[in-house]
Amino acid sequence: MAALTAGVLLPLPLAACGGSDSQDAEAGNVGSARAGGDVRAAARQQIASGGTLRWAVDAPPSTFNVFQPDSTEATQRVAGATLPSLFDLDKRGRPQTDPDFLRSAEVTDTDPRQTVVYKLNPKARWSDGRRLGAADFRAQWKALRGKNNAYWTARNAGYDRIRKITKGAGDDEVKVVFNKPYADWRSLFTPLYPKQAMRSPKVFNDGLRTSLPAAAGPFRVAKAGKDRSRTLLKRNPRWWGDRAKLDRIVLTAVPRDERTAALAKGTVDVADIGASTAQRIGAANGLGGPQRPDAAEGAKNAAEARKQEAKRREARKRKARERLGAATARALGGYEVRRALDPAYTQLTLNASGGPLADERVRRAVAQAIDRDELAEKALAGTGLPDDPLGSHLRMADQDGYRDNSGAFGSADLDSAQSLLADAGWKTGGLAGPNADGSAGKADGEQKKGEKGKSGEQADRAEGGPAEPPAAAGSPDAGGRAPHRAAAEASVVRLTAAQIARVVDRPLGLAASTTAQRGAVLAQAAHSSLASAERTGSERELSRAKAALETAEKVQATAREMRLLAGDPASAVRSKDGKPLALRFVLPSGKGSAQLRATGKRIARMLNEVGIRTQIKEVPGDSYFKDHIAAGDYDLALFSWPATAFPATEARPIFAKPRAASDGSLLVEQNYARVGTDRIDQLFEQAAGELDDGRRKELMEKADRRIWAVAGSLPLYQRPQLVAVKRDLANVGASGFASPAYEDMGRRKS
Repeated sequence: MAALTAGVLLPLPLAACGGSDSQDAEAGNVGSARAGGDVRAAARQQIASGGTLRWAVDAPPSTFNVFQPDSTEATQRVAGATLPSLFDLDKRGRPQTDPDFLRSAEVTDTDPRQTVVYKLNPKARWSDGRRLGAADFRAQWKALRGKNNAYWTARNAGYDRIRKITKGAGDDEVKVVFNKPYADWRSLFTPLYPKQAMRSPKVFNDGLRTSLPAAAGPFRVAKAGKDRSRTLLKRNPRWWGDRAKLDRIVLTAVPRDERTAALAKGTVDVADIGASTAQRIGAANGLGGPQRPDAAEGAKNAAEARKQEAKRREARKRKARERLGAATARALGGYEVRRALDPAYTQLTLNASGGPLADERVRRAVAQAIDRDELAEKALAGTGLPDDPLGSHLRMADQDGYRDNSGAFGSADLDSAQSLLADAGWKTGGLAGPNADGSAGKADGEQKKGEKGKSGEQADRAEGGPAEPPAAAGSPDAGGRAPHRAAAEASVVRLTAAQIARVVDRPLGLAASTTAQRGAVLAQAAHSSLASAERTGSERELSRAKAALETAEKVQATAREMRLLAGDPASAVRSKDGKPLALRFVLPSGKGSAQLRATGKRIARMLNEVGIRTQIKEVPGDSYFKDHIAAGDYDLALFSWPATAFPATEARPIFAKPRAASDGSLLVEQNYARVGTDRIDQLFEQAAGELDDGRRKELMEKADRRIWAVAGSLPLYQRPQLVAVKRDLANVGASGFASPAYEDMGRRKS
């Protein structure tokens, strides 16, 4: 699975796409929430000097070079603590100059060419004593500009627009001249590597995997363990800025499904967690659900109200100790949960390279059949965060310039979805057999090719008019039925067992009632086991109970499918030329992807309502992206993208129109939906060269609306960022977009 790397947009590890277990959707409210970041802030004078911070990461750093494709979350952490960042991001994703490295940076000329002059902090030094300067800028530009394929770079965006780099008026000035205007110039040279790290492909590709030749941040890399599971960062004695409060930071690889145990043992101080773990921490601290409305009203004064709340909290703590075990509850009570909207989002991707989804009308129908409000509400339940669906492909809800451009796809519209499918030739009424002449049969009501005469609606679409539902769409008939349901009932053809087997991913041999009864019994037993496991705190019993519950849910889903196909003509499978409208929905398996699978199954149920069947296939997480998403072996898929402060440049590869390569293959860059338009490409190109901030935002708005229109991807929700932090720590937590200040992290003075 590709990892998040600096300045390059790749799908995030699926373990990070949701909570670490299947209970995340049912977790209770814990902690406090702010969409723009949630960190216990404290002034430096309130932070004690010394100590070690143990930070859990998903995987060890495979390299210390953030510009390589296989860099990890840990690579980012190391770079943030040890290397220069010319621009930091604030909580709304806006770049701000870092005074530790820059006195100023500005565009000084645009004619004949854009020129940017960087005035460096004269105190800035590498750990080997050398000043930061033009030589470092020049070496990084040459390595990343894309002219030498020997450098295994993840991207060259922006660096490929630079014409030359020279020394400025003084030793601390660097002048960068561009070949053509580049709006996102602030994205460049962050982080900045020392020139010796970029001097040759060998060092760039291999040398940076095990060490950094020099540092220029509050910390430096001191040691990486033999198995790379622990990376030790020590305070940098040559750092010229505010002295780091901590002596050291230890990045420790802890898989997501082992985080709760690590917290209970007290072996980590900071860790990203799922909502169910957050609920346990809240319970251990006596934080339950919302306060009863009459509780505050019954209190005579504020002091009495606080006294009553303290009693309730102690009662909840006692219950938590009984359920979790005294030792576990005591350990988890030493943490607090910080939460924010993560600068990343989960989307549904529709593969438009072939099959039914090659037709834009079918893609639009899928989008309009999905209730994004429900999906966001379920996915973010228990996090305490806003649960509105994301309305943009290019900016996050808490990001500067965000605007909801979802338009017609903002909420579910089943009648419009039905109308689009019918217009595309997918008719309700089962799978017709072959005609007498051997040709494929037509579903009832389907017009033969070449048949003259078009409805006004069809003529409008043929002339490029808007694809709107028929005039009667949404209006019930005389019997009170919606039009799509009435039409379906009039033309329904019952499915045979063989036809059912073609629609779902397994034959259905039992009666619906028997299957439903079995599912109910299994679910009852699973819930009982789950409650018992939570009381005992046994991880093994909890894992078994969750597996049993998942089995029960599958059986219940099968029963619903059988009832649907046998007795609900309005939702009967649609067909065309004797083939069912069935889409392959690929989802990752594994404990860390439970939330993603739950979202996928909800989507499948929604698509059932308009006659679209999904064949859900769960595949190993480590092959999910490489063997299915990148290879195009799917119709529907769920994964996450990291957000970016520079969408004009860094989001472009995700939506670029696929082009034919010289060898006949399709060059898709990172556009795994495999659909785009020349106009979208033009808007990105114009925005990348537009130096006026207001005009650039307008171009991005236009691009986003057109991306929605082609319906290749459907943003669902911004992911939650839940972070468990030791209660005595300050200036570390769920920072959202904001760049962490590593030198200010530490333990509060008692």
